[in-house]
Amino acid sequence: MNNTKIEWTDSTWNPATGCTKISTGCVHCYAEKMANRLKAMGLKKYQNGFQLTLHPETLNEPYSWKRPRMVFVNSMSDLFHEDIPFSYIEKVFSVMNENRSHVFQILTKRDAVLLEYARHLKWTENIWMGVTVEADDKIYRIENLIQTPAVVKFLSCEPLLTPLHSLPLRAIDWVIVGGESGPGARPMRRAWVEDIHSQCISAGTPFFFKQWGGVNKKAAGRELNGRTYSEMPDIALAV
Repeated sequence: MNNTKIEWTDSTWNPATGCTKISTGCVHCYAEKMANRLKAMGLKKYQNGFQLTLHPETLNEPYSWKRPRMVFVNSMSDLFHEDIPFSYIEKVFSVMNENRSHVFQILTKRDAVLLEYARHLKWTENIWMGVTVEADDKIYRIENLIQTPAVVKFLSCEPLLTPLHSLPLRAIDWVIVGGESGPGARPMRRAWVEDIHSQCISAGTPFFFKQWGGVNKKAAGRELNGRTYSEMPDIALAV
């Protein structure tokens, strides 16, 4: 487990690292850059760089956490990557099922794999499931998410690359929005963010604005029209 600067969680847990790019949102993957940097630093866990690697030695880590926390699962990979065996995903879920004092947040771009596996997994209420929706041609991922038994379902619209009109928020419990950051960051328009925020207000869905992004994301900040939005699903109050 590692503490993290990701605004919408407390820490990260990576029972797998490495991934492969499948959509436009992957072009400037932060995890790939970080994995290669950690490999260059000689960290054993990242000796394979960004090549998909399982780390079964990490599966016992949540049992040692005494303070309840929110945990982003596989921040350096995608738990539903097609090359991760279902049997391994089952083990990860078993660990989450048995550590209910923590909230585990999973995010995937592989909605079809998620839907295929979902009915075979145990979804305790501390497992939040999300899909990335970075552009209007990825909105279809939401429909597969909605069909899963996850108690809390959320969207990560980051990096937000296009407007997202008419989001199907009827069964969505949380929306995160953020711009791309770092060298070559693609721009995000204020109107796109304001439109998603308006949709969340209409649907009664908590809205979390993570960042404007850009080359200097710290300078750009995370205020929207003079306010910081850090709304969370109500279930977070039990953590």
